[in-house]
Amino acid sequence: MTDLDGFLAWVRTDLYEAEVALHNGDAAPRRALWSRDEPVSVLGAWRDAYGQRQLDQLFTHLGKSFSDCTSYEFELQAYGVSGDMAYTAGREHTSVSVDGEPRTYTLRVTQVYRREDGNWRVAHRHGDTVTG
Repeated sequence: MTDLDGFLAWVRTDLYEAEVALHNGDAAPRRALWSRDEPVSVLGAWRDAYGQRQLDQLFTHLGKSFSDCTSYEFELQAYGVSGDMAYTAGREHTSVSVDGEPRTYTLRVTQVYRREDGNWRVAHRHGDTVTG
């Protein structure tokens, strides 16, 4: 298995499952996949975070806001691995309750990953809402 094959397998399993868990109100699996090394950042569709403390606050907030995920799909459009760095770009299609209100939306998402101690970890996320 190549580095790229292993990375994509991780994206399609561990990362996917962590995102579904978050959208069902459990932020712990997502947090477990994020780097504990600085820098880490989120330029989010709803809120930004820089550094570990803000990241923890953001993920806690999202976990409390989301529930009842009925659909989550990550439409992977571009990706790559170069040594211990990788990226993905695509669209997340989600149907979930946000603060108790059912919502369906699509986000454009780009993420940057670092390999740390042999494991992929998310270091940066940028997401924005697709309109029109």
